[in-house]
Amino acid sequence: MAELDPRDPQDLSAALVLLRKVRKFRTQEELACAAGLQASSVCEYETGKVVPSDRNLARLMAALRFPLPLLDGLLALVRAVRHVTTVCEALGGNGLPEGLEDLAVRAGRAAEEFARAASSLVLAELAPAAGGAPPSAEDHLAAPGLWESLTPFSHAERLGLVRAGQRFRSWALAALLCDESVTAAADDPQRAVALAELALEIARFVPGSESWRSRLRGYAWAFVGNACRVSGDLCSADEAFARSHEAWPATLANDEGLLDGSRRFDLEASLRRGQRRLAEALALLEQALRVGTAASSGRILVKKAKTQEELGDYEDAIVTLQEALALIDGQADEHLLFAARFNLVFNLCRLERHAEAERGLPPVRALAERLGNGLDRVRLRSLEGQIAAGLGRVEEGVAALRTVRDEFVRLGIAYDAGLAILELAVVLAAQGRTAEVKALAAESAPIFAAQGVERERLAALTLFGQAAEEERLTAALARQILLDFQRSGSAR
Repeated sequence: MAELDPRDPQDLSAALVLLRKVRKFRTQEELACAAGLQASSVCEYETGKVVPSDRNLARLMAALRFPLPLLDGLLALVRAVRHVTTVCEALGGNGLPEGLEDLAVRAGRAAEEFARAASSLVLAELAPAAGGAPPSAEDHLAAPGLWESLTPFSHAERLGLVRAGQRFRSWALAALLCDESVTAAADDPQRAVALAELALEIARFVPGSESWRSRLRGYAWAFVGNACRVSGDLCSADEAFARSHEAWPATLANDEGLLDGSRRFDLEASLRRGQRRLAEALALLEQALRVGTAASSGRILVKKAKTQEELGDYEDAIVTLQEALALIDGQADEHLLFAARFNLVFNLCRLERHAEAERGLPPVRALAERLGNGLDRVRLRSLEGQIAAGLGRVEEGVAALRTVRDEFVRLGIAYDAGLAILELAVVLAAQGRTAEVKALAAESAPIFAAQGVERERLAALTLFGQAAEEERLTAALARQILLDFQRSGSAR
């Protein structure tokens, strides 16, 4: 980006006026609207009263479709022409002053250099770079800095910057954005979609062969699919994974190893698990394990264990999680370590091995506190309530599960609220507390009606309500309804 002198903004003001006219914005108001700025700000920039900040300058250049790398050249040209004009105005009819010819020559050279730079960049913009330095692992070193430079801008501005010039056309930046998308999906699905789409846009332009760009697009499409899954748009997720398979070339010389190909399989497995296509999910995870690295195996095994859990294979899930824990580096990925330890305790609870489960709680609590995720702490509280009830501390367990239910209702998370209610029903039914079970069912019905629970899960909750009202809800029936609720619908 050009380094502008705030004491002399006339060059920039003249350039902005010129570009606005070339791009056929009739008024400052039209340009302001396109750039997301106030019309009064554009007026101040064009009159030279104020120099725009770097952020606002980038917005203007994106709206004007003018590459930032060419701004210095344009300003040099404007400055030279302005000097010539000033001299000619001062000259009047008194003849050519000494040095004017030299000034005109310098203005001509500036115009020539600018035209040559513009031609090169326009040609580069017409097609993705076919050459350039080959992709290498060292590219990862620059990616965090590139992402930091992009973070102050909106999604539309980031797309504009990628299209405007070479700086952000980095395969490593695209890969980093894919990872950021997965992290964002935990609490902001729409941001996850935007990050994956930005990675996909970068993949269109990165230097290298078309096969390399196609592979990067195939990689990014998988993350678009994952973000769509988390946001609940399963049709778009299906389409994204189909495009991922289509774009990913079967072979690619010299570029292997830069992208973790296992991600395409394990992310699609999460979609298939959500669609209740559990056998397909397991097959995809086995493929992921075959092509993945030692570093990725822990993550894949955690997903495999989750699929086994949803199949009801709790013993197998525990074995898989123990294998995963032996591979996971807690310092490198504490989120994954938390998921593995939490799920291990959960599966022990499902097998009613509550004493073992309680011994596994301290490291899970410590991780939850370090990570600071509020939802993780609420879900941990649910697990603590189940364990307390299973060990005979019934009132402690009931109090914990009621708190968890209230919190998920407050947050509007219907699925987790339903789990907490059914977990509570299991505990109360086992104690023969029929009246409390009936009251729980009655107060739950309007909650689920208001929160839009999926049809399949609503059927399980309706059965719970009917059984409670007819006083035939045993602990065994309550557990079966709980399992039906977990295994039905489209898991998010």
